Amino acid sequence: MNMASNIRITFLGTGGSMPKPGRSLPAVAIQVDDILNLFDCGEGTQKQFMKSGVSFMSLSNIFISHFHADHFLGLPGLLNSLSFMGRTEDLNIFGPVGAVNFIRNAITLGYGRISYNINVVEVIPGTSYNLGKFTIRTLANNHTVPSISYSLEEKDLTKIDRKKVDEIGFPVYRLEELRKNGKVELNGKEYLLNDVAMGIKKGRKIVYTGDTRPVPEMPEFAKNADVLIHDTTMDSSMEPMVNEYGHSSARQAAESALKGGVKKLFLFHYSSRYNDLDILLKDAKKVFPESYLSHELEQYDIEKNDRLISIS
Repeated sequence: MNMASNIRITFLGTGGSMPKPGRSLPAVAIQVDDILNLFDCGEGTQKQFMKSGVSFMSLSNIFISHFHADHFLGLPGLLNSLSFMGRTEDLNIFGPVGAVNFIRNAITLGYGRISYNINVVEVIPGTSYNLGKFTIRTLANNHTVPSISYSLEEKDLTKIDRKKVDEIGFPVYRLEELRKNGKVELNGKEYLLNDVAMGIKKGRKIVYTGDTRPVPEMPEFAKNADVLIHDTTMDSSMEPMVNEYGHSSARQAAESALKGGVKKLFLFHYSSRYNDLDILLKDAKKVFPESYLSHELEQYDIEKNDRLISIS
């Protein structure tokens, strides 16, 4: 029987541009049951995986927001380590225009050889990708180079009423087929999913912006997200400069979270100029109280949604 997934976020690195002790470069792992996804891959990401207890050998998909060094230079080491440890399964890497050349260059550094197949997808902004238990949606954001924001959206789950199943005599072993296709023909009779449905559990949603200035499309893109991980490079007093360099302030990120009706905002991609991040957190909380600092190696589990929505 199809059950709601376990979804866990692990912040592997939360800094931007330059690392500093306790603040590695951008990398966020999001695990959906047995499917491990990585969003950006800053230098040293493979080491951060080892510290976190999350096995990078189970990686299925890597999503690169853009090809500035702090967001992808961890790829050569990570990809070669996977090969060194005997990986044979395919790996998918998504990224903006230029991804094919950037990834090719990354995997041909030195004399190493990759032992598995890498499928590189150059993302056309606005494209969605069906990855089984979840869908990835994409948005072109506003940085200084081509850059993509990603939304990981768990698929809605139809709750089955077993009493209705028994009443109409529908075979239990074909329930997943009915759930998947919406209808099943059996002995000359057509059965509809609505015949046995109790209601729908809405899937959960996590949005990762990558580096971006504030964009008017972001609140809609992040609408009702359980978690928004937003570029918050500097505090509000630095907005003219931070926007000039293609980033957002904590206050501006909080405004997107508020307009989008998200449940929780995690601040991310901190400038190395900050030793104390409280100034960023205070900026954000003034606008959006459910704002939190992301910390290196911190893990956050997304609560399962038990509320049922009736089927119209």
